[in-house]
Amino acid sequence: MHTIVVFSHLRWDFVFQRPQHLLTRLARHYRIVIVEEPMHDPQGPARLERGSPLPNITVCRPRTPIDVPGFHDDQIALVAPLLADLLPASVRPIVWFYTPMALPLLKELDPRLVVYDCMDELASFKKAPRQLLQRESALLNLADLVFAGGPSLYEAKRHRHPSVHCFPSSVDVEHFRQAQGAVASHPAQEAIPHPRLGFYGVIDERVDLDLVGALADAHPDWQLVLVGPVVKITEDELPRRPNIHYLGQRDYAELPAFLAGWDVCLMPFAINEATRFISPTKVLEYMAAELPIVSTPIADVVGPYGAVVAIADGVEEFGAACAAALAREPSVREAKAAAMREQVARTSWERTAQAMAALLDAAYAQAAQADEEAAGALVRQAGAA
Repeated sequence: MHTIVVFSHLRWDFVFQRPQHLLTRLARHYRIVIVEEPMHDPQGPARLERGSPLPNITVCRPRTPIDVPGFHDDQIALVAPLLADLLPASVRPIVWFYTPMALPLLKELDPRLVVYDCMDELASFKKAPRQLLQRESALLNLADLVFAGGPSLYEAKRHRHPSVHCFPSSVDVEHFRQAQGAVASHPAQEAIPHPRLGFYGVIDERVDLDLVGALADAHPDWQLVLVGPVVKITEDELPRRPNIHYLGQRDYAELPAFLAGWDVCLMPFAINEATRFISPTKVLEYMAAELPIVSTPIADVVGPYGAVVAIADGVEEFGAACAAALAREPSVREAKAAAMREQVARTSWERTAQAMAALLDAAYAQAAQADEEAAGALVRQAGAA
């Protein structure tokens, strides 16, 4: 069983998203060791905190006395020695990056294969490190395989590496299908009247908060329910209205219960550099619940799903699309639901993980053969000398 060492900018116990979906499935065939970004801890020397949330998955969280975010250069100097005993000396792992900022740590391992799973254009995000683009270029030069998290990212990366593969975000259909009646509406929203228009996900600079506030103002009888953590923005930046309800971060297991009590699903993303390449996981999850969806014109939503998702730009158009979704006749609702079932039937996280594993195994075998041939050539040269 091969080992995959993953460097991630996302916490394992944060929002359950692409890394968790893929790595929990890959853990059936590989040993997974996840190295998260360091956390500030003023007590004592730098250390590596380890946990095993699932079989074959070890999560390593560096704790250091330096109060700088992410895989900063000052953090790298403290984290690198902690990796000395991460793996047995004989293990040549697959090293998998979610953030290029961790690239300097690669030299602490002896990788047989390097993978870059590019799930976001991180350089476009708020507070992105200035070295990120440079390190991404270096990672693309070193990587054996590059996985792109959506069509837009694939187009942006495919000319920069000879082996780029498009693996858009997928869906656990059975989990979200529970929202159709297998679970009751979540008790946290029980006191909120209908109609409920809901969004779940990280609330940051990618969410158009002005749109959310204006929608609430224009339709005071609608209840806007937002589920998820607030990140990189302050609570003061959130629009506050009597009909906007912030219910905080919730477990992945709870999401179908929130969907079960919604009338329309929202994707009110801002159109900016941070959303230019996003491929929202929630679009297929909303579809699995077979609820009406209204989205701003995100490229990776318009292209693949524009026939199923209502696309609306601006407050008036977005509000009109929500009103139309609320007023759908049963025949229209069923036709849309059938189209959603057809979309979600085309993909699953299981299939995505299996396809990735096939590429990993083929590339690993090729790299191992190349290493054996190189070692044989050295032996022959030594014999000739």
